Amino acid sequence: MIDGSHLKFGENASLTKHVVDLAHPRGVSVEAELGRLSGIEESAVKEKEAVLTDPNVAKDFVKRTGVDALAVAIGTSHGAYKFKGEPKLDFERLELIRERVDVPLVLHGASSVPSWIIKKATKYGAELSGAKGIPEECIRKAISLGVTKINIDTDLRLAFTATIREFLAKSPREFDPRKMLSPAKEAMKDVVKGKIRLFGSSGKAS
Repeated sequence: MIDGSHLKFGENASLTKHVVDLAHPRGVSVEAELGRLSGIEESAVKEKEAVLTDPNVAKDFVKRTGVDALAVAIGTSHGAYKFKGEPKLDFERLELIRERVDVPLVLHGASSVPSWIIKKATKYGAELSGAKGIPEECIRKAISLGVTKINIDTDLRLAFTATIREFLAKSPREFDPRKMLSPAKEAMKDVVKGKIRLFGSSGKAS
């Protein structure tokens, strides 16, 4: 994964092409990013400054770089606070990108921030008022329009943290991190299982 989305188009394309030229001879595939997401990650921008991916520019970018997968910006964002109001993803833009680009498309910042995780976390002391993610129906639609890889790290972090909080609250005398980590990892596994079903990936491992 090479993220030059914070750079100007020419610089992003040049950097990505350099990485592709290094990676491909070694049998390594490359994912790049075009368009910018709001959120909490490094080089992220404020919501009003987020730039959605231009379908025509995406076509040129893939042709110039030879990248294997392209992460596009259609209105998702990093972190647990993705929307102040109703979720708005630009599916028309996604359709146009899919028509012009022949490599797998990736959706970053696509955690759904499940209400059951938020409820569990807040019950044990987390302050997550206003947390809101991508509705599952939007994820299904994005997949139907050509998205083949979806990043959901925030959901895993939330499940991990909520379970750690629960463990510590229920076992105040416990100090062995191994005992804390086991249930937290299981919670993450449960989230992953749910995502596999949501994405329609069950039974497709090869």
